[in-house]
Amino acid sequence: MSLVRRSNVFDPFSLDLWDPFDAFRSLSETRPNFVSDTSAFANTRIDWKETPEAHVFKADLPGVKKEEVKVEVEEGRVLQISGERSKESEEKNDKWHRVERSSGKFLRRFRLPENAKVDQVKANMENGVLTVTVPKEEVKKPEVKSIEISG
Repeated sequence: MSLVRRSNVFDPFSLDLWDPFDAFRSLSETRPNFVSDTSAFANTRIDWKETPEAHVFKADLPGVKKEEVKVEVEEGRVLQISGERSKESEEKNDKWHRVERSSGKFLRRFRLPENAKVDQVKANMENGVLTVTVPKEEVKKPEVKSIEISG
């Protein structure tokens, strides 16, 4: 993280922290939808855990209906979760004080490991949480054969 000084005189209260998202703010003038689409994309948080039986993905999607979400497996082993969060309708007389909830399209992709059974993927949406379960192939234990030593 770099710090930027605004003058030659060192003043600890005049330091600004470098903001990596500042580039997105400047894009809002030339491409207004880019910033909202990017923030919706970045704000879709997904957990991926592996259990002995499966890979489990959980996504918090509050306010999104299951009809607005697509779960797909592409190219053999790429899990894709996509959808769109609808923007709240605005009335001309409304005065917004803060807008923190993102809206727009979201898309996340995960390359699944070789042991994933991509033909048995299941998805469930409950209370705004999408759960995608990808069963795993059973790991075969290598067969060990004892060899008797002669002599």
